[in-house]
Amino acid sequence: MKQDGKKYFITGGAGFIGSAVARYLIGSTLCDILVYDKLTYAGSLESLSEVASSPRYRFVHGDVCDKESLWKVIEEYQPDVVMHLAAESHVDRSISGPYEFIRTNILGTFEMLDVTLRFWNSLSIHKKETFRFLHISTDEVYGSLDGTELFTEKTAYDPSSPYSASKASSDHLVSAWSRTYGLPVLITNCSNNYGAYQFPEKLIPLMIFSALSEKPLKIYGDGMQVRDWLFVDDHAEALCRIVTHGKIGEKYNIGGHNEKTNLEVVYSICDLLDELHPPKSLKLSTYRNLIEFVEDRPGHDQRYAIDATKIQKAIGWLPHETFESGLRKTVEWYLKNTDWCNK
Repeated sequence: MKQDGKKYFITGGAGFIGSAVARYLIGSTLCDILVYDKLTYAGSLESLSEVASSPRYRFVHGDVCDKESLWKVIEEYQPDVVMHLAAESHVDRSISGPYEFIRTNILGTFEMLDVTLRFWNSLSIHKKETFRFLHISTDEVYGSLDGTELFTEKTAYDPSSPYSASKASSDHLVSAWSRTYGLPVLITNCSNNYGAYQFPEKLIPLMIFSALSEKPLKIYGDGMQVRDWLFVDDHAEALCRIVTHGKIGEKYNIGGHNEKTNLEVVYSICDLLDELHPPKSLKLSTYRNLIEFVEDRPGHDQRYAIDATKIQKAIGWLPHETFESGLRKTVEWYLKNTDWCNK
């Protein structure tokens, strides 16, 4: 399926990953996009400012749990592709307040599937054959790894937090709509993303903002938890290639081939800031001196690591950025966009 000329309906398109997808599609293809977003605390139209003037871009303010709104927009827009990214995604918030995660990630995905199936059933045979529903999920559904194992598409689900449990539930719903109703779906599970426009509750932007304010850099436990880091622009490209080249009904793991402990990540941020924005305080010779270890969070998984062999072989995708090059771009972006950060 070719991308150019297609119409993309992107839920959560004003969020961190969704906006990267929107920017990629407008910047690298000739397709049209409609971004549908509730604009919660983590969604921002500023992340779409680069594409807002394009005649191929539209935005609709809406909630994925609002079936009437969803149906009205989809019926009028007549998309060729639905990319479902709308989700609550922060583990800490899911622990302190799981309700919104259950509502958005599970009920919202059900409403999306229900409306999309209704729309798909109204299409001509040709349109049905070329239509795609891509559900974007997380590697956290697999739980925690030991030793040198890697998550594959066949790894059993073993979620640890309300967030990962809600995403696991949504993955199962999408699979069920494919098997039961024949809806042409694809599912992706990605590793930790980082890059521009990420809300400062996630590790990398939080550490950057805290360091610039010379506040303690609080690290859970001993900081030895391992994550595989994926530059968000690489992820956006992968998603768009999966939509066009992926096999219906399949799952694809997307990883950056960058396993780092949380402590290594924070050290790297501190070292980059020492170089690019030295501490103002005469008492602070390096940002590393701000590091402070705090009590670990409940159910904190020890290690995530993606085996991205399938997407590499089937679709030919590999990340462009190493962790070092991507992190430098990220830190430089936040230093140049402090106004966005402050807002």
